[in-house]
Amino acid sequence: MTVTSLSPVAAAPALVEPVGTDEQLLDDARSVIAAEGQAVLNLANHLGDGLCQAAHLVLGCRGRVVVTGMGKSGIVAQKISATLASTGTPSLFLHAAEAVHGDLGRITPEDVVIALSNSGNSEEVVRLIKPIKTLGAPLIAMTRDRTSLLARHADVLLHIGDVTEACPMGIVPTASTTAMMVLGDALAVSVFNRRGFSREDYARFHPGGQLGRQLMKVREVMRSGGENPLITAGASIRQAISVMSETPGRPGAVSVTDKRGKLVGFFTDGDLRRLVLHQDFSADAPIESVMHRGPKQVHPEQLVAEATRILREHKIDQVPVVDDAGAPVGLIDVQDLLSTR
Repeated sequence: MTVTSLSPVAAAPALVEPVGTDEQLLDDARSVIAAEGQAVLNLANHLGDGLCQAAHLVLGCRGRVVVTGMGKSGIVAQKISATLASTGTPSLFLHAAEAVHGDLGRITPEDVVIALSNSGNSEEVVRLIKPIKTLGAPLIAMTRDRTSLLARHADVLLHIGDVTEACPMGIVPTASTTAMMVLGDALAVSVFNRRGFSREDYARFHPGGQLGRQLMKVREVMRSGGENPLITAGASIRQAISVMSETPGRPGAVSVTDKRGKLVGFFTDGDLRRLVLHQDFSADAPIESVMHRGPKQVHPEQLVAEATRILREHKIDQVPVVDDAGAPVGLIDVQDLLSTR
């Protein structure tokens, strides 16, 4: 039996000594930044009817904004689609190569298509022009070449200008993709502004992110109703402890109100622990004798970020939520804020 010998594993390539000094490396980096910065600045010279027309198409879109591209432009297309979706414009990314293998079924006549191609002649993108036209979806082209196939057949042109790439050979997508990214942001934010998108809308689309949490309102996370412990002035410390213990979630604090239901004080577990250390402590003493008068408080419409700052700066674990009439309508516990992270 003949045994075929296996080829040896190829040796790792030898390390190449870097050419040039660190200062030359920094000069190279600075030149790239300058080239890409100039490409972005030049975009302002190409804005006009194209951006306005594209924005009106997106604003009037009854379906989704479908963003497509290939290679590096495709990666930028994914980001633009994500930005549109996060700012209130339903959007999806369509891979240009996959589109002609069945994914064109994702596009409907009610959609708007944005196609990205630096040259405007990318084969995979150009092949989509006729099917998109047949479907009846408006086509927005984003390219540097006004005379390209994509630009000439599009309904609207977003021109990035005659961009010079930042690499020495002038062919690696660098400045062109940066310009596309910025132009996509310009379109998305322009539409965002015209929609009257609110903080609440933005937070609703970002419930799991830091940005969304910063924009949430106190009323969205506060303990209210049966989870908001309340007692009236005149109750004893013992009664306050009972209410704190029996309230669902055991928040470790209780708001004290007057006969009109307005907040007059606040009492916490920490206050109770400090009282126990005093020999003259009596559980039957009135709550007014030990409660905090004029405690820190927040409003239901304040941002969660502001409530977090108050708890942190004053080193407290709970704070009452008080409405415009001075009534404690809720309570924020530090654990509630941790649960939104």
